[in-house]
Amino acid sequence: MGLRWRGVQGQLFEARPAGLRFPQLTRASELPPSQGRSGLAALREIIAEKGWPPLIWTSADGYQLGAERAALEAYERAVLTEKLTEFRRFITGTVAPHAAAHAGDKWVKHTVAQLNSIESTLDLVVSS
Repeated sequence: MGLRWRGVQGQLFEARPAGLRFPQLTRASELPPSQGRSGLAALREIIAEKGWPPLIWTSADGYQLGAERAALEAYERAVLTEKLTEFRRFITGTVAPHAAAHAGDKWVKHTVAQLNSIESTLDLVVSS
């Protein structure tokens, strides 16, 4: 895995600040798409461990390292909005029907309460 993230990292550092779209990144790093995705995931972990500039993705610029504050905030809001939507669909499509079928179950009650709290927190962050 080390070679994958190093290849991805090197190409992203060279492209800074312009960024690279995924096909450009895989061509430049000479990795197949599956290894490019694995490399990006590993690179995010390395970035967190080492305190390096964050990695973001935008539709305009592709993958970027070390973006401006406004770009970082826009990326974070977009990801949180996406996760909130995904989370709400999970609640309404899976958890709510389960809770309706087993309303008296202690685990279900606890799960619903916790998930409602998480949804509320995500909603507050996204809308602020």
